[in-house]
This record gives sequence, structure tokens and C-alpha cells, in this order.
Amino acid sequence: MDSFKFVSGETLNNVNVEYMTFGTPKYDGKKIINAIIYCHGSLGHFSSVKKIFPLAHVNGPFDENKYFFISLTALGSPGSCSPSSTNLKNKFPNYTIEDVVNFQKQFLKEKFNIEHVLGIIGNSMGGFVALTSAILYPNFADFIIPGVSSYKVAGHDYILSKFVNEIIESDPNYGSNDDSVSFDRTIKLASLAEFNFGVSKELLRQSLKDELTQDFEEFGRESLFLNVYDMKYCNDACMNYDVESDLDKITAKVLIISCLQDPHFPPELDAIPMSEMINNSQLIIMDSLLGHLCFNEIENISDNLSDFMSQFEE
Repeated sequence: MDSFKFVSGETLNNVNVEYMTFGTPKYDGKKIINAIIYCHGSLGHFSSVKKIFPLAHVNGPFDENKYFFISLTALGSPGSCSPSSTNLKNKFPNYTIEDVVNFQKQFLKEKFNIEHVLGIIGNSMGGFVALTSAILYPNFADFIIPGVSSYKVAGHDYILSKFVNEIIESDPNYGSNDDSVSFDRTIKLASLAEFNFGVSKELLRQSLKDELTQDFEEFGRESLFLNVYDMKYCNDACMNYDVESDLDKITAKVLIISCLQDPHFPPELDAIPMSEMINNSQLIIMDSLLGHLCFNEIENISDNLSDFMSQFEE
């Protein structure tokens, strides 16, 4: 995009947006009328949409012959406009989930001339984006599906974010413009702080100690592709997210997907109270040892999703 203006008033020019599409666009005149937007989790990217591929078959809930899917790498994540991809590092404008929503909305208008979408599906941080979009722009989407997500970051999740920030900011080289400086150890430690919040406690308990050690070390190694500034900015945007007082502004139909074993957002603290605060929302609680990663087996609730999506078929 030529430029993007942040809520803070700061503007960046020549803004990159990484995205992919699949499915079948349908038109009313020149307007695409069956677009569904997929929003990934923190520091993910467009390919996260692969989680719903098992449901995109003929007569599936997300039949690619019926819908046109757009998945973009969010503001702040490498691949799109981020601290690392712009090389602005800690000079990058501070952004919020509202900025992530506006970035996506502006892109859809400029690239596809889309000003209204059929729906928004969001996983984890992507759920923040879906909910915030439905609050700020009530007529933008007919439905939203926030999954393993919440209406605010609080309690243990807030403390975890503070801990990650403490690790990052304690690095004596944080804020340095020296490209030769390595943040590998800091990135690894900050990422490993998240390790316990992925799969369920039950699955971790069932694993042998040798397996756990191997998984822990592999998780740390895989984190080294991340950038410390991308991590810090995304963490700040998420930890300050809170839309509790605005949930009554949502007019889109809402399907909340939760997981019984989710360590990040346990249903009793997040999904259940959220469903009670959103008028006419529906709630599905998955039973999955994958915990916060349960979208990797979302096909297990295919029938529930088909029932929900049936109300949007032509």
C-alpha cells in the first residue's frame, strides 16, 4: 500500500502486505460478496489458513467452491510491514490491535475493492482482530469466529506478557542499531517462556521426560527465526488488548470456539463469560489435548461449523 496511518497519527509509506487467497469469488456486479478473512495468531503469517483446509472440501463447512478466502500476514509480523521488515526496529510506530484491524481493512479495500466481508475467522490473536473488527465496524462482517481467544488479556496471560518483555528489555543490546548484535539467546528465552502455554497440561504430563526435553529444545531452536523487535511490539499490542466494555456493540453473528484444555484461555475464564456478554452468540468447547493448538484438528467440529455456516448459504 502507498501508506498506512496508525492510530497514534504516525504514518509509514510504501507498506508491504503479504497475503494469499483460495476459493471461488462470487460477485454482485463488481463487488465480491463471499469473502471470508482468516486472521492468524501472534507473529504468525498468511499460511496459518491451512488449518481450515480439511474443511474446504465439497459440501464442507468452508467449501472452497462457495467461499473466497483471503489470509494476510498481519501488521507487525515479518512478511508484511513490521519492525524487522522495515528495518525500523525499535523506531517502528507502536501499534495496537485496532491498527492491525485497520491495516487489514485498508488492504482489502485497496487490493480487492472489498468494503464488506461475509465473515472473519481468527485464531488466538486473530480472534482479537475478529472481535475488534466487529466492534469498530459493526456492518463490516456478517459473522465472526474467534477461536481459542478472549475479550481481554488479563491475569496469568498478562503476567506472561510482562515476563516476556522483561526478558527482552533486560538484554543490554536491546535498542542497539548494531546489526552485528545477536539476540539469539534472548529470543530463545522469551519464546521458551511460552512453551507451557501451547499444548494441554494433560498432554505434557503424559510425555516422557526425555520427550519433553527434546520438544523443549526443539521449540527453542525453532524460535530463532523470530525477530526480537517483532516479538516485543506484538507482545505489547496483545497485552494491552481489552474490549470487554465494547462487546455489546457487536451485531455480527458470533461463533466462539474454545478448548477445554487451553492453558492460555481456559473456557471458564474467557470463552464462557464472553459468550454471556455477546448477544445471540454461540459457543463450542472442543475437547482436545492440543489445548491452545486445537485449531490443528478443527475438523473434529466439522458438523458444528456446518450448522453455523448453513445460515450464510445463498
